[in-house]
Amino acid sequence: MQALLTGAAFALLFTLFLTPLFIRLFHRLQWGQFIRDDGPVTHHAKRGTATMGGVVIILASVLGYFVGCLTSSRAISVSPLLVLFLMVGLGLVGFTDDLLKTRNQRSLGLGGWAKVAGQVIVGTVFALLSLQFPRELKGRSVTPADTAVSFVRDLTVNGQVLSFVGLFGAVAGVIVFVVWIQAIVTSTSNGVNVADGLDGLATGSSIFAIGSYIIIGFWQYNQSCFRGDVLKANLFKCYDVRDPLDLGIVAACITGALIGFLWWNTSPAQIFMGDTGSLGLGGALAALAVFSRTELLLVLIGGLFVIVTGSVILQRAYFKVTRGKRIFLMSPLHHHFELKGWAEVTVVVRFWIIAGLSAGLGVGLFYLEWLSRTSA
Repeated sequence: MQALLTGAAFALLFTLFLTPLFIRLFHRLQWGQFIRDDGPVTHHAKRGTATMGGVVIILASVLGYFVGCLTSSRAISVSPLLVLFLMVGLGLVGFTDDLLKTRNQRSLGLGGWAKVAGQVIVGTVFALLSLQFPRELKGRSVTPADTAVSFVRDLTVNGQVLSFVGLFGAVAGVIVFVVWIQAIVTSTSNGVNVADGLDGLATGSSIFAIGSYIIIGFWQYNQSCFRGDVLKANLFKCYDVRDPLDLGIVAACITGALIGFLWWNTSPAQIFMGDTGSLGLGGALAALAVFSRTELLLVLIGGLFVIVTGSVILQRAYFKVTRGKRIFLMSPLHHHFELKGWAEVTVVVRFWIIAGLSAGLGVGLFYLEWLSRTSA
């Protein structure tokens, strides 16, 4: 618990007090936001606002985790390191995209396929690493992830865990697992990226989603199958998750960094996170879901990201089918409400409410599943 509180506090104070220094540095480097001409007219005033703020968030999160562990004499675990690896890896993909935008002064940096290729490469390395580093716990060899499909925990059919290796064999099962992880990583990182269109929208929404994993990680730690003091009466509903408390610690560090960053990112924003931040945060969220065995529950915990991404998909599909007609005035969905006359702050706060409700429902469903389990 000390590592969690110390790491989160350090990350929060880092972004809260040092972000202004990064804003000055980014202005000096001419890392300013480029605004699309076809976007809402009110956004044109944001041209030149410091961007790539994801650098600050990622740096604070990484330092926060190490500070939390070192000051509490807690051993550094593999699982949170892999979460940070995916966050940093996708952050680098986003940084490349942001840098091209600022240098070329256009709203497009990396091409669509180039960005996806970067996400796939990082996601593949992450997926393969997540099946390494076995640790002996109560006579079992446990890796950070496994090849099972999970919702609130690993899914079972007729008492057997639904595993890719079990369905397709050792080699093919691992290949399917890697593709599955790539799909989760790519969709989640792009979902957060799509939501990053208004001041503070993606930052606040990510606080709710990633903050959910502080609660999930802490609860899984208290009910872990690998704890010596877990009640025998609760063994049938304990969690086979490796390093759950460490996942909660790294989630707390990222959440703390986001809260401090939101102070400067809220309307009128003095800095944007850019693709550096949105892709990195999406990667962290995906990794937390994979390691906590809540992959499908992520659809609910990150419900706002699903909604805004869905609005883009619907808009494009409808536009092609009807040859030019639109469902929304503009996609993603938050821009539609802006063009309908909603103030930017109104859109952001109402979308935060949706994000909070989605995350709350996800955590609530997670806990209800535990309550509903009965002994055989």
